Amino acid sequence: MKADIHPNYHTIKVVMTDGTEYETRSTWGKEGDVLQLDIDPKTHPAWTGGSAQLTDRGGRLSRFNKRFANFGIAKTN
Repeated sequence: MKADIHPNYHTIKVVMTDGTEYETRSTWGKEGDVLQLDIDPKTHPAWTGGSAQLTDRGGRLSRFNKRFANFGIAKTN
């Protein structure tokens, strides 16, 4: 391996949004620094399955449905 090309890999403390903390190894900061998270897996809707819903307000889906509303087989009752 080449010398002096690898980043400094050291131990830091990570503090989650609820105050829990853990130690991990990282190239971020310096030895012993504290990384305070604003968003983490305990609070972000992408991980928690939050109640946010995707809405289409006159966007691509609405334009597609309008454009192809009469395309294809007609519905029979």
